[in-house]
Amino acid sequence: MAAPHLRPVSGGARTQRTTKRNSLNGVRHEQLLTSVVLALVCFGLVMVYSASSSRALLSDANPFSFVVRQAVFAGLGFGVYWVCTRMNLDVLKRLSAPLMVVSFVLLAAVFLPGIGQEINGSRRWLALPVIGLQPAELAKIGLIIWVAALVSQAPGRIRTLNGLMPVIIVTGLFSMLIIVEPDVGTAATLLLVVSAMLLVAGAQPRHLGGLLASAGALATIGIAVSASRRERLLAFLDPSADPGGTGFQILQARIAFGSGGLFGKGLGDGVQKANYLPEAQTDMILANIGEELGLFGVLLVILAVAAVAFLAYRIALSTRDRFRRLLAVGIATLIAAQALDNVSSTLGMMPITGVPLPFVSYGGSSLIVLLGSIGILVNIARGVEHERASIPRQDPRGDRGERNGRTRDSGARGRGRVARAGR
Repeated sequence: MAAPHLRPVSGGARTQRTTKRNSLNGVRHEQLLTSVVLALVCFGLVMVYSASSSRALLSDANPFSFVVRQAVFAGLGFGVYWVCTRMNLDVLKRLSAPLMVVSFVLLAAVFLPGIGQEINGSRRWLALPVIGLQPAELAKIGLIIWVAALVSQAPGRIRTLNGLMPVIIVTGLFSMLIIVEPDVGTAATLLLVVSAMLLVAGAQPRHLGGLLASAGALATIGIAVSASRRERLLAFLDPSADPGGTGFQILQARIAFGSGGLFGKGLGDGVQKANYLPEAQTDMILANIGEELGLFGVLLVILAVAAVAFLAYRIALSTRDRFRRLLAVGIATLIAAQALDNVSSTLGMMPITGVPLPFVSYGGSSLIVLLGSIGILVNIARGVEHERASIPRQDPRGDRGERNGRTRDSGARGRGRVARAGR
């Protein structure tokens, strides 16, 4: 008995399988990504109010000051998100060089008197009439777009060290300006993001390893020649050596986590935020979450941010366009690196760098840039459907197992019957 003929998979069935690979339980990646980000932003508004209102009340200030400004930032951020979901990414690719130049000029402008604004010993902001702008946040996405555009135009160039030189020089200049501010955490994030993009694009691991080793050596020298950086490193190694000075923030964060226990003291009932935990609404917001919502709340936040990064990488894998893939990898790595930096420093696993927790910490520039980046990811995910639609569907009759509408098996059986009839 002849085996039944297996028909080739049609283009429609293949598209259905591809659609399933680009969704989780029937929910599109971009839909799930937007939902998780929206939940994180709303949760962040609640925690910003909780972390900032107590100190404001104790100093007779407006307890709604920080949360109202964060809500305005979120509104602006979702406006940028909406624009980025609908823009032509090919236009963004053509504008990559001007965006990079603007980012570099803004980074340099923070050092100009009357333009740059110094807060807590750091010159990271531009003094604008309405809100302060942190150019380093714009530099992150500007550099990601430029690297993705440059590498996608000539992918073979990055396989040699000479071909990598333009990316190395530009990334080095950006990092140097950011380190001088000083903002070592953001500079380290930039290096990690660009390295991930180059690795995905096909750069030699030995070249990237050498570059990262060189960056590590320069960072060591920077720590050695800076008294403030040495103090921060020593505070990380032994915060109890100076509990009222350099080790104060780390110790107060530990107290917040420890007193929160498994489920926390309750939303709004934290004590450390009231003049004990510095920067409770920004860099140390995770410690406030740990005190009020406990280990359970901390894990939920970490899982939510990890889900955003995971979905971003899934979107990167789903597209065939090199520019869009590198762009998505850069954004995904940016979110993952910032979250890892903030969580690790807050838990005392690495020196405090001042990097905010994505979508949750107070900060206008960071929130607006991140929401715009999520809009770019959604745009890329929607473009995957157009990529699939452009693939010609396979005609079942074009399969090698069919000739003139008949299978090989049926043809063979027919020839057998003719042979027997002729005997």
